[in-house]
Amino acid sequence: MTKTEAKERIEKLKDLVNYHRYLYHVLDRQEISDAALDSLKHELSKLESEYPEYLTPDSPTQRVAGKPLSGFKKVRHGSPMLSLQDAFAEEEMKAWEGRITKLVPSEKLDYFAELKIDGFAISLVYEDGFLAEGSTRGDGYIGEDVTQNLKTIESIPLKLNNVSGINTKQRIEVRGEVFMSEQEFERVNKEQTLKNLPFYANPRNLAAGSIRQLDPKIAASRRLDSYFYNLVTDLGQKTHEDEHKILADLGFKTSPHVKYCPDLLCVLDYYDYWTTRKGKLPFEVDGMVAIVNSLELERRLGMVGKAPRWAVAYKFPAEQATTGVLDIQIGIGRTGALTPVAILEPVLVAGSTVSRATLHNEDEIKRKDIRIGDTVIIQKAGDVIPEVVESLKNLRTGKEKYFKMPKECPICGGKVIRPEGEAVARCANTACFAIRREQIIHFVSRDAFDIQGLGEKIIDQLLARDLITDSADLFKLKAGDLQPLERFAEKSASNIIESIESHKKVTLAKFIFALGIRYVGIQTAALLADYFGNLEKIKDASIEELENVEGVGKKVAASIYNWFGDPNNLRYIKELKDAGVGYELHEKSYELEGMTFVITGSLSSMAREEAEEIIRNMGGKASSSVSKNTSYVVAGENPGSKHKKAIDLGIKIINENEFLKLLED
Repeated sequence: MTKTEAKERIEKLKDLVNYHRYLYHVLDRQEISDAALDSLKHELSKLESEYPEYLTPDSPTQRVAGKPLSGFKKVRHGSPMLSLQDAFAEEEMKAWEGRITKLVPSEKLDYFAELKIDGFAISLVYEDGFLAEGSTRGDGYIGEDVTQNLKTIESIPLKLNNVSGINTKQRIEVRGEVFMSEQEFERVNKEQTLKNLPFYANPRNLAAGSIRQLDPKIAASRRLDSYFYNLVTDLGQKTHEDEHKILADLGFKTSPHVKYCPDLLCVLDYYDYWTTRKGKLPFEVDGMVAIVNSLELERRLGMVGKAPRWAVAYKFPAEQATTGVLDIQIGIGRTGALTPVAILEPVLVAGSTVSRATLHNEDEIKRKDIRIGDTVIIQKAGDVIPEVVESLKNLRTGKEKYFKMPKECPICGGKVIRPEGEAVARCANTACFAIRREQIIHFVSRDAFDIQGLGEKIIDQLLARDLITDSADLFKLKAGDLQPLERFAEKSASNIIESIESHKKVTLAKFIFALGIRYVGIQTAALLADYFGNLEKIKDASIEELENVEGVGKKVAASIYNWFGDPNNLRYIKELKDAGVGYELHEKSYELEGMTFVITGSLSSMAREEAEEIIRNMGGKASSSVSKNTSYVVAGENPGSKHKKAIDLGIKIINENEFLKLLED
């Protein structure tokens, strides 16, 4: 075979294998046997080995390729991967429509409905028509590069189809869901049984775990599937219905279980239909998603917090089960809160085995009359958090025992107090081991210092050996301190020390959140950071000054004031400072005061979120929608419809270089 003949044969084999892959994995049709398809793949692989110069990224043989990765690099999403607000009743759906109707009163709303697959959200980027990057959702803003693992999923195209009127050579970003069918889940668990290994809990967790394996061959062995529903790049789509059609034309697998709905009544009918039929689906779903169909209305409605106003997840009724309460134990939180936890006879609920459920507080136990030894109904609220619904009193034998909140902390023996008017009892000993443990876990969490590799088991070992007493001690550790710990080698010890050292500086908002002040979540921390600018000003602020911060009420202000009034906490901050731990100051300036910016398209020098943060730090306002009040529209690469709207409204449009120059002036 000559080189020319080999090249022609390889191209024909690629086209044929991809054709049958698309039929089988996307259209659910089959024209040749699995054995015949395997034979074609084998011939292709052999030819590519003999003529490596003709091996291309879109070859079917590249779905499992390369050595296992050493780790995942971080990927900043061009636009956030949003979380949806949940609804659990028809009244909540009507209330949702009522809220958005008030924002666009003159518009007739129509919707697009689709099932909410219990899967794993991903983002794909195509460059020049080829799959260039695949990433996880992460925290919505930064995910992990799992491209090699996603390439193993046969329903994901390595190369986009050519579509008339669409430039597939441009950068195209799409989003969807990776999932595992119940049939495949059962197959994997049968293999676990044969290997005398424990069962996996549910398909969703197994799918997510498969994508986060460092060896792509493991992901390939799990036979994952995908559906795509969101076209991020503007390819001329006007509605969500358009997005699904374009995605299908490009070669993506889209759900057949979708419906255009002219009104909310149709959405509710769709929900009722699938409530009784979801068990017949080959994969797990936990609800449906209702989306305002018009993309223009979507942009006008915008977001509230971290969730879009234009979409809502209407959850199916939670699956319930009955089980016995073996005991009620106490858990201690980072603020000293004593939380009663029901220890249950293990039971399968909504696809996973449940053995513990929070009882919230003593009043809740009394209200529901839950006793040790009771038979109870449990459910996973929103199919996520296990909770006890009620006790079945008719099944009592008389041997059941009442629960009493302890007067002393079960961990440290400290006094338990319950402030007047509060439902939660707390350990008064701030030096309690359990409180310190939870505070350290909180400190290293993703929204705080994000120190990877420091899991709960490692923290427990460090505390047990008295290597640390608080979070400040983490920054005094050396690799030699870690090597004697269980399962630690020289390399793994060095990696954790490097991770700790590289996270000594965070933003002021993250630093405030990491302190673990009661009632101060990540959003409140950001408000405090923006208002005061540094920690010293917060420390010296009066309750009245704290209340001046938007979103900070009397209770939160008092908690912050009291926290900084505790000498132990001030000593803790000093220890962090002495260890070289701190925050990066972003002093607010006023060069952009009175100006409103809208960014559209991709910026090469920074992510959109970074640009918006700079605008706010310089006194300007960053908006998500173009209006007559917009000062500038910053047009990056592949600008969307905001660019056209700016032209229509006569808003000044600047490119990225002009924007950067404006920041420097």
